[in-house]
Amino acid sequence: MNESDEQRAWLTALRTPGLGPGGLRERLDAAGGDIGTVLERLRACPAPLGEPARDWLQRPDEARLAADLAWLDAPGHRLLRCADADFPPQLEHIPQPPAALFVVGDASLLLYPQVAIVGARSASASGLAHARAFAGALAQAGFAITSGMADGIDGAAHRAALEVGAMTLAVMGTGPDRVYPRKHHGLARRIAAHGALISEFPPGTPARADHFPRRNRIIAGLALGTLVVEAGLQSGSLITARLAGEQGREVFALPGSIHNPLARGCHRLIRDGARLVDSAAEIIETLAPAARMLGAELAARLEPAATSEAPRQGAGEAAAKRSVARFAWQEDPEYQRLLAELGHESATMDELVQRTGRSAAALSSMLLMLELEARIEALPGNRYQRLPDGAAGH
Repeated sequence: MNESDEQRAWLTALRTPGLGPGGLRERLDAAGGDIGTVLERLRACPAPLGEPARDWLQRPDEARLAADLAWLDAPGHRLLRCADADFPPQLEHIPQPPAALFVVGDASLLLYPQVAIVGARSASASGLAHARAFAGALAQAGFAITSGMADGIDGAAHRAALEVGAMTLAVMGTGPDRVYPRKHHGLARRIAAHGALISEFPPGTPARADHFPRRNRIIAGLALGTLVVEAGLQSGSLITARLAGEQGREVFALPGSIHNPLARGCHRLIRDGARLVDSAAEIIETLAPAARMLGAELAARLEPAATSEAPRQGAGEAAAKRSVARFAWQEDPEYQRLLAELGHESATMDELVQRTGRSAAALSSMLLMLELEARIEALPGNRYQRLPDGAAGH
């Protein structure tokens, strides 16, 4: 089966009524990952899925499939399938993992260490300021910022990451060709150009209320941790936080005034075991070990693809973006000064604060970036050791 036929088979399966991601994955496992065999078996025995599935499998809408294939042919568009080597491994461990994702932008970014930042659509001015500050600090520390592109906290987090030239990913509750809310068309274009738009819904799918909880499980699943900035007691952000907790991921919440109804959801999360945080440095310190583990897996997955004789369309562009992101810190004199202050002997955080004059929060961000780049090593006792040049293996 050539690539075009395989894409068509996947699109047919993804649009089969009643199948769903769990049903498709189950059948893929039984068929040894062969989507063609899955379709053959479905057509031979469609009864368990019902009459709509039988009708679709016997007479699929050719115009719809042609439109889907045309969408995939556009530059920067991809169907990332669970059978692909670069499908994000962190999604394999969530309830009802997606069978495939439609991506606009750089699909390799889904493998990067991510922090989800979510919160109220009708956020307060201080809530928006907190979202921007945390997103900017976490982005500068090397984390990709993931959210749902909604009004309020989501949009503020995406914009803050873009403003510092960092990676941001938006998981959508619509098809990848729709933008909700509509006023975020400009934001969506910026995210597609400098990050990725992600959806498990096929092109043309409109916004529906039940799509957003499904979207939230992917936000929580992609991220190493989820930060809730502001949330009422009925906020959808609490669903994202609950899903993150159930998936074994870290949940962080900002406290607020007892008189602010948008703080009540965060306070409930804290009572239920979420980490109370008041600085990005706390999140960075908590997630650094998990980020290193994911980074190692990322390198193992991406290096073979980068050296392949027949890379996927756009792989060269993705590799170039990764190269820029990887070495951007080398042009920053503050990073060079920090490495110089480390010298060849280990130093504590307090010692580095005294030597550089920078705050512990700022240094935590910089040290994480250097650690992810294998330029320094974190030691017991909150000490840091510079590694020999070339240890990163770039």
